[in-house]
Amino acid sequence: MSLNHIRPWRNIYRRKSRQIMVGNVPVGGDAPITVQTMTNTLTTDARATIAQIQAAADAGADIVRVSVPDVDSSKALKEIVRNSPVPIVADIHFHYKRGIEAAEAGAACLRINPGNIGDEKRVKEVIKAARDNNCSIRIGVNAGSLEKHLLEKYGEPCPDAMVESGLDHIKILQDNDFHEFKISCKASDVFMAAAAYQQLAEATDAPIHLGITEAGGLISGTVKSAIGMGNLLWMGIGDTIRVSLSADPVEEVKMGFEILKSLGLRHRGVNIISCPSCARQGFDVIKTVETLEKRLEHIKTPMSLSIIGCVVNGPGEALMTDVGFTGGGAGAGMVYLAGKQSHKLDNAKMVEHIVEQVEARAAAIEAEAAKDA
Repeated sequence: MSLNHIRPWRNIYRRKSRQIMVGNVPVGGDAPITVQTMTNTLTTDARATIAQIQAAADAGADIVRVSVPDVDSSKALKEIVRNSPVPIVADIHFHYKRGIEAAEAGAACLRINPGNIGDEKRVKEVIKAARDNNCSIRIGVNAGSLEKHLLEKYGEPCPDAMVESGLDHIKILQDNDFHEFKISCKASDVFMAAAAYQQLAEATDAPIHLGITEAGGLISGTVKSAIGMGNLLWMGIGDTIRVSLSADPVEEVKMGFEILKSLGLRHRGVNIISCPSCARQGFDVIKTVETLEKRLEHIKTPMSLSIIGCVVNGPGEALMTDVGFTGGGAGAGMVYLAGKQSHKLDNAKMVEHIVEQVEARAAAIEAEAAKDA
């Protein structure tokens, strides 16, 4: 049960945007904020690409983007789309014909970059292919590939240049009576990206795809993405997100959900609340949490678990979680269930017992949901 009705300071009021469809997934409007990632296999290796898409989907990805750089990739895309459990966005750069081929291959959305797709005539051909094949479009503006005339006008990449690029492209789509589009304006600089997105949110009602591009490795990239996208999401901006990392695409999905979960915008799997540990801990908190994170990856039901090393904050945190364990003394701690003190447990049995309790709680929640449905 949400406590937001009695805690108004926790509410995030999302920007009102139009809703479009990416395959069977709604984006924008009142739809949940979707989590995306992108494959890094060779698209021509359909089997490897499909396997990576499946792994991302298993981790919770709603949409997956696949690069289509050449004719052979376009040919492989048809098989990839046919075997994908989630809608596929075809990433198009430099050659507009790849966009036409991707739409014909069944892509649910085309990501085109105004800075390198070509002149307006070519963009119109891509629009026609998208319309003919029931395919949406993402206008993907990037600070690193702005149009030459905008760089000459502004002198360097900046929020104003990025937004002008995006709005110019929106006009082309709208002039061609095409409205099934979303837009992004990414930069590797957090300040530039955030400023551009704020301007863009005021200038259009199109759904917005958030991302801090070329963010870096797993740790540094997640931090930059959490700061940049987290602040925008807090302001209600953003309808779909990608955490861009130099890491396994599955990690991008996990980090995306963690950002949304931290703001109460999306709930999936076990949210572990744990202390950093100190000399007061009654058990090895760090090792226990690492083990539980791996052991509970299969749980998709939204629920909370508190793992606290001592009684300073442990009981208070456990009162607000589905399952909790608070360290005590003499090699034992206290188990809490549904916010209530339940029973003592030896530390040696803790991990197995907590996994059992979480699985049982998840099953009960799912059964209750099925009954209500």
